[in-house]
Amino acid sequence: MSSVTYTRLEIFRTFRNTRFFILSLAFPLVLFLAIAGTNRHAKLDGISLSLYFMVGMASFGSMSAVMAGGSRIALERSVGWTRQMRITPLSTFAYFRSKVLSSYLMAIMSLLLLFVAGLALGVHLTVGHWFETFGLLLVGLIPFVVLGILLGHLLSVDSLGPAMGGIVAIFALLGGAWGPLAQTGTLHSIVENIPSYWLVEAGHVALGGSFWPARAWIVLIVWTVVLLRLTTRVYQRDTAKV
Repeated sequence: MSSVTYTRLEIFRTFRNTRFFILSLAFPLVLFLAIAGTNRHAKLDGISLSLYFMVGMASFGSMSAVMAGGSRIALERSVGWTRQMRITPLSTFAYFRSKVLSSYLMAIMSLLLLFVAGLALGVHLTVGHWFETFGLLLVGLIPFVVLGILLGHLLSVDSLGPAMGGIVAIFALLGGAWGPLAQTGTLHSIVENIPSYWLVEAGHVALGGSFWPARAWIVLIVWTVVLLRLTTRVYQRDTAKV
């Protein structure tokens, strides 16, 4: 099986999975519409409530979407599919690339659905702000893609669902997807070292915020590198069991 064929099959499998489709796409959209739909003319700190929660749910939804790739890995491990794939000509790089691409496609769909819903509720941004927000969100998702793969190799299918839901919720809460926990003080200094904080801040570019500072890039790079090293070790341990 060629890497292109496997990637195409992986994408088809992703979009046929109703459970993850609903949790990654429908839930953030419904939550946004439920909160902002009835308060579309309200203001929060002088900002349209629709705009404020659109960027928050965009962070939450895209984070859920990219981490869902770990669930597919856990399922494949449980049925022995990964062992079968290791004896085929398909390379390890091609295997993980397909997971990353399918996860990012889900995230892009989640973002586009929320952006369209925001437009329907009267959100107005410049073209530059739309593209800047979209681009930074995609970059901010990198450590969460790796985290999803790591969890997929660490946890079983039964435990992964609750664990991933809890982890995403905690990251979203600490990052400020539903509103900032703290804008000053020790707590604020702590959450600035969490990648979900800068993922949410990527969305806040649409609120008139500034471009990511150097600290954001350092936090994302450090988390990504650490998670990659952990994922490599876990994958090698998992492979050694075969």
